[in-house]
Amino acid sequence: MGKIMAARPDLRPYAREVARIVAEIVKEVNSLSSEEQKRLLEKEYSWVIEARKQKEEKEKTLPPLPGAEEGRVVTRFAPNPDFAIHLGNARPAILSHEYKVMYKGKLILRFEDTDPRTKTPLPEAYELIRRDLKWLGIEWDEEYIQSLRMKIYYDIARKLLEKGCAYIDDLPSQEYRKYRDKGLLGKYPPRLRSIEENLELWDKMLEGHFAEGEAVLRVKTDPNHPDPSIRDWVAFRIIDTGKHPHPLVGDKYVVWPTYNLAAGVDDHLMGVTHILRAKEHMQNTEKQKYVYKCLGWKYPEVIHFGRLKLEGFIMSKSALKKLYEAGTASGIDDPRFATIAGLRRRGFTPEAIRRLILEVGVKYTDASISFANLAAINRSIIDPKAKRIMAVIDPVPVLIEAIPWKEEVFEIPYHPNGKLGSRKITVRGPQATIYVSSSDLETMERNKVIRLMEAFNIEIIDTDKKPIKAKYHSRSLDEARKHNAPIIQWVVAEHATPLELVVPEGLELRREHGFAEEAAKSLRRDEVVQFVRIGFARIDAVESDEEGNVRNIVAIFSHE
Repeated sequence: MGKIMAARPDLRPYAREVARIVAEIVKEVNSLSSEEQKRLLEKEYSWVIEARKQKEEKEKTLPPLPGAEEGRVVTRFAPNPDFAIHLGNARPAILSHEYKVMYKGKLILRFEDTDPRTKTPLPEAYELIRRDLKWLGIEWDEEYIQSLRMKIYYDIARKLLEKGCAYIDDLPSQEYRKYRDKGLLGKYPPRLRSIEENLELWDKMLEGHFAEGEAVLRVKTDPNHPDPSIRDWVAFRIIDTGKHPHPLVGDKYVVWPTYNLAAGVDDHLMGVTHILRAKEHMQNTEKQKYVYKCLGWKYPEVIHFGRLKLEGFIMSKSALKKLYEAGTASGIDDPRFATIAGLRRRGFTPEAIRRLILEVGVKYTDASISFANLAAINRSIIDPKAKRIMAVIDPVPVLIEAIPWKEEVFEIPYHPNGKLGSRKITVRGPQATIYVSSSDLETMERNKVIRLMEAFNIEIIDTDKKPIKAKYHSRSLDEARKHNAPIIQWVVAEHATPLELVVPEGLELRREHGFAEEAAKSLRRDEVVQFVRIGFARIDAVESDEEGNVRNIVAIFSHE
């Protein structure tokens, strides 16, 4: 009404009459099934869909990068391979790739794996991350693994020591903190060592003279910096790789660069021009600038953005890893996880994830995404190509009598758009048993007419015992409307295919059992379908007997 009156002020004197017409049309539309509404929208009002698509595309445009030149932009995605990437990790990957494409530049994939003790890399994670990125449509131009670049970092360490920009600290950490917290770091004894002494101690570190925790290399910063964490931060530490071997290089090295040293050095040596990362790294930016200043390097442009949270999902990589290692998850692709692998297994598309990330963009503020929002985006992508399959959960048998044919074949399209073909459902008379969902029992009262979706109408005779008894009533949809008959999905008992529907709910997995129509036997693993009046689901397994006959289908619920 608001839109009409805004567009046609001349109709305002007739508002009451217009309201009556609007109410009649709304009632008519609401009487249509969702499939009929979608078909009508696509056939008669396709311009609405197109306008929405154009609006979405316009909203997805990212802001320009500061100081960017076409052909000269180099971005990077630098995951820690201690676990698979999740939706939050995918954000910098997608944004970095989008800017690479926008500026016809280059994207670097860099595995940051220099902490074999507290962030132990998973041997399988390297390939899992590559696979997830490829699935997301992300192409990178160069690839590096930091644990295979250790000598480069050692050379940088020596240069920092030679320039007097770093020193070896072999005192207990509590001694360092005492000087730091009292504002006396400028008088800290290790800081006052000569370049020669520091170089000698550095060599001893590399030779294994010190045990874990006995010595570190610190970068000299402002000893009175307002942020204590930035004051003389640790660039190298000793890790006992005899106890904590690295999956790629074993115990070959004992002196390991920290994140800030390795990432800062690599960004320069790899020619990175623009870094897109979470604002939690702002301190790291400040730390790394001391190395750049010492070595005369120009620091890249940095774009910081807020955290991304998907409501109802665990986004902490450490928490996900703990569940995975405890054996309480079915794998890194557990559908309860917000890992890219988990979302893929649940039936989400790379297009949906990419669109979601681009809608959030590079906002500095934290973003909390509702699952409903992600589901809505995914639904708009998969709906036109997902087959409609009838299924019943917690099935209840219904015996239909007085069927006026010996055998009738109903040919039903898989989708209202008619582009996905059709399947045939055979119902034999004079009586047949079907299954309906127990949730539809409340619609079944004695003498009430029920519409079996896409087929015919039945009249309920008796609901006291199972099977519920019914009789054939009529064929047409108009007859069903005349009796205000509810429309329900159904499965012929003779051809019912056992179905297990796995429904993720927070950290729980609810398993529902029922039957799907015979056409479900032709479904394949990874196919996404819409179980009518239930929701979209991805086929996780099609289990067959020794003769190749389908005996069970396992599907993971995606969303409504």
